[in-house]
Amino acid sequence: MLKKIKETTSFIKQNIKNIPEVGIILGTGLGGLAKVIELEKTIKYEDIVNFPVSTVEGHSGQLIFGKLGGKNIVAMQGRFHYYEGYTMQEVTFPVRVMKFLGIKYLFLSNASGGINPDYKVGDLMILKDHINLFPTNPLIGKNIEELGPRFPDMSDAYNKELVNKAVDIAKANDIKINQGVYAGLSGPTFETPSEYLYIRKIGADAVGMSTVPEVIVARHMAIPCFAVSIITDSGVPGEIVEVTHQEVQEVASKAEPKMTLIFEKLLETL
Repeated sequence: MLKKIKETTSFIKQNIKNIPEVGIILGTGLGGLAKVIELEKTIKYEDIVNFPVSTVEGHSGQLIFGKLGGKNIVAMQGRFHYYEGYTMQEVTFPVRVMKFLGIKYLFLSNASGGINPDYKVGDLMILKDHINLFPTNPLIGKNIEELGPRFPDMSDAYNKELVNKAVDIAKANDIKINQGVYAGLSGPTFETPSEYLYIRKIGADAVGMSTVPEVIVARHMAIPCFAVSIITDSGVPGEIVEVTHQEVQEVASKAEPKMTLIFEKLLETL
C-alpha cells in the first residue's frame, strides 16, 4: 500500500502548484462547496494513478485544488463508501494520499439521519465523537509504521479546539448548531425503525454510511479532524417516513451554505 500511496502522491504533485494545507471531504449532495473555492486545478479520480472511482449519485468524482479561507486546500468532491464494494483500505486511500501531499487538518462532511428527537431535518450537527458500527476497521492487517502506530488512540477523534471554534462561528452568524455522536454503518440500506431505536439507545445522535473509516485513518496518521453532518431525514419514532437518495441530496444542498460558511471561517482561524 505504501508504494501505491507514494506513486499517487508523486503523480498529483506533478500536476499542482501549491501544497495543500487542509483536506476536505464532501459528502452526498454537498459538492456545491466547490463553487466558493478559488480554483487552481481539478483532477478527475479516473485520471489519478491507483485511485478508486466514485459510483454514487451526488458525488462528482474529482479532486479540487485551490484556496478557501485563505488556505491552500484539496477537496474530494465525492468520497468512496464501503457499500460500493471497495475495501476499507480503498475507501480511505485518498486520506493517506492527502497526508503525504502535506495536509495538516482534515475537514469532513456528510448527510445523515437524525435520531436525536431534538434534531430537525436541515439541522447541522458538529461531530464530537463517533461509534464504529461498520463490520470491519480500515486498520485491520499489517501495520505500516511509516503511516502510524499499531494501536492509535481515539480519545480525541474530533479536535476539541476546532469544534469550539466552529460553535463560536455558528453563534456569531446566527446558525443553529448541534453537537453530537455519529454512528457509522455500512449501508446501503437506510435503517429500519428498530435499528434507529437501537442506535439511539447506544448513544448516537445521527447515523450515516461514511466518515468513520476516514477519521480512523486520519487519526492513525495524527491528522486533527473536524466534521459536520447535515440532518437530511429523521429516524425518530413517529417521524420516520420513506426516504430516497434524491431527497437526501436535495435537503443536503439546501443546508450546505451554512456548512460552507462554517468551514470557510474556520479555515481562516488556522
